[in-house]
Amino acid sequence: MTFPRSTFCRCSSVLALGVAFFALAGCETAPVRPPIQYTGDPIVDGNAELAAAPAKDRVLWNYRLAATALRLGRFDETQHQLDDALPLIGGILANSADAKKARSLFSAESTKTFIGEPYERVMAYYYRAVLYWRDGQPDNARACYRSGQLIDSDAEADAYKSDYVLLDYLDGLASAKLGADGSDAFARAEKNYHHELPPYDPQANVLVFAEYGRGPRKYAGGEYGEQLRFMVVDSPVHSAKLTVDGHAVALPPYDDLNFQATTRGGRVMDYILGNKAVFKKTTDTVGNVALVGAAVAANNIYRDDGTKSNDAQNTAIALGIIGIGSKLFSAATIPHADTRTWDNLPQRLSFAALRLSPGDHPATLEFFNSEGKRIERLTRQLTLSVQPEGDSVIFLSELKR
Repeated sequence: MTFPRSTFCRCSSVLALGVAFFALAGCETAPVRPPIQYTGDPIVDGNAELAAAPAKDRVLWNYRLAATALRLGRFDETQHQLDDALPLIGGILANSADAKKARSLFSAESTKTFIGEPYERVMAYYYRAVLYWRDGQPDNARACYRSGQLIDSDAEADAYKSDYVLLDYLDGLASAKLGADGSDAFARAEKNYHHELPPYDPQANVLVFAEYGRGPRKYAGGEYGEQLRFMVVDSPVHSAKLTVDGHAVALPPYDDLNFQATTRGGRVMDYILGNKAVFKKTTDTVGNVALVGAAVAANNIYRDDGTKSNDAQNTAIALGIIGIGSKLFSAATIPHADTRTWDNLPQRLSFAALRLSPGDHPATLEFFNSEGKRIERLTRQLTLSVQPEGDSVIFLSELKR
C-alpha cells in the first residue's frame, strides 16, 4: 500500500509534533538530591530537609518545622519558620507562572508552590498568634486571628464560613485586654460553638493554649486521582484538664481540624481538577474511536475488484492522526490532586485563661477519651512559670513533634 507523499509528510509532521509535545508536557525528571545525614534532632533534620527541598515545597517544611519547634519550646525557631512561610499565604500566587502552570491541563497539581489548604494556612496564623501574644503583642495576635477567619471565609456553604470558635473568641479576648469591646467576636464564637463559653477576664494573666489528637491527612480519589480527599481518624483524646494550685481547669475541644478540612464545600481547584479529568477521559475516548475508525477504513482501501479507494485511504490516515493525537493529549493530561500535607497538625484545639501569682506553679495535665475516662499513659507533670508582669503564655500539646 502506497500513500501520497504529501499526505505522508503531513502525517509525519503531526505525529512528530504530538510526540514532542507529549515529551515536553507530560514527562518531568525529578532532580537527584544528595542524601541527608540525619542526626535524630527533629529541628536539625527538618532544616536539612528544608534546605534540600525544591522551592515549591519549602512552605510545607516551614509549616512542619514550626509545629515541631513550638512543641519543643523552641520559640525562636518557630517564629523563623512561620515568618518565612506567611508572606506566601495571602494569595500572591494568583498571577504567578507557578499558578498558571498548575491550572493548565498538562501540569500536575504538585508542581505548584505549596501554601496549603485553608485549614493549614489558618493554623500557620494561629501558631504565629501564640508567639505574638507570648511576646506581649496581643494586637498582632488579634490581626492573625482575623487573617485566619478571612482565609476560612471562602467556603461554599455559608454555615462553614469563618466558623472557627477560637479565632473569634481570642480576637475578642485580645480586644478586651486592649481596652476595646470584644463582645461581637465573643457572640460569633459562641454561635459557632453552640454552647456557653467562659466569659472574658481581662485580668487573667495566664493564657493556656492546648492541642491534642492527630489532624487530617490528604489522599487522592476518583478515576484519575483528581479528587482531593481527607483521611480523618477521630483521636481517642476528646478533652483535657489542667490542675494547678488545686484548681481544675477544663480544656474542652473548641475547634476540630478534621471538621474544618472536610466541611468547606466546593473549591475552585476541585472544579479545575474536574475539568482535567473530563478532558482526559474525553480525549482518550475520542482517540479510541478514531483509531477503530482508522482500522475499519484501512480494511476498505482496496475494493473487491482489487482497485484502490483514495477516499478510504485518506480517511484511514486522517482518523489515525486524530486517534494518536487524542491519545497523546489524554496521556499528557495530569489531573492528580495535590496531596502534600502538613502532616503534624493536631485534631483538636483548646484554650483557657486563668489568674496565677508570679512564680512557678506545679501542675498536672490529663487527657480523656470520649467517655470521659482518663488516658493514664498521657498524664504528665509540669511546671507553669508565671512572669511578674504581662501575660504568661503556656503552650501544651499531646503531640511530641
